[in-house]
Amino acid sequence: MTDSCGRFITFEGGEGTGKSTQVKMLSAWLEQRQIANLTTKEPGGTPVGLELRQMLVCGDKDKFDAVAEALLYYADRRIHLTSKIWPALKQGKWVLSDRFADSTMAYQYYGYNKRVPRQTLTELYHIAVGDFKPDLTILLDLDPEVGLERSLAKASKMAVKETRHESRGLEFHHNLRNGFLEMAQAEPERFVVLDANKSIEQLHEDIVQTISCRFGIK
Repeated sequence: MTDSCGRFITFEGGEGTGKSTQVKMLSAWLEQRQIANLTTKEPGGTPVGLELRQMLVCGDKDKFDAVAEALLYYADRRIHLTSKIWPALKQGKWVLSDRFADSTMAYQYYGYNKRVPRQTLTELYHIAVGDFKPDLTILLDLDPEVGLERSLAKASKMAVKETRHESRGLEFHHNLRNGFLEMAQAEPERFVVLDANKSIEQLHEDIVQTISCRFGIK
């Protein structure tokens, strides 16, 4: 992987924090400023990733363990990077991703109450990703009870029920939130934490201000 001339922005957070909506709104804002960009997500940012997503976010929460989940997420991530993210960055595009590797650490380490060793996840990162990191990670922080209510309401309107993680229980989601906040505190140069308990428009303005300050865009 050579140095890219684009920017890689990731959106992280628990269930129901509004990541996908904010990714779309930021994409439109960048387009208005003639900044070429693409939006994507994990898992499921590629055709193969969509097959993996079906396994990872649907069905029984106990159909495989946390180690198996981590391996599947990193298989998806490697395919995502090599076939989509890195080529786009080399073309000078900005890439906006709904989740990346921080989610794997949060869900498989913190959420599961440290069921997958941190060192194992770190080694998987180096194998699949190397030294590459997002230029900016926007963490949308929200009370898990509020987020789960939002997420389940959204899922009720979907033909395919992507509720495998929602079914894990409130303790899991509190652990998840604490894990994200701990990671943000450890890397303040990369993370920006925003309060997601706002209107869609207010949160978008916070994100725009963050992007403007970080990258000098008006």
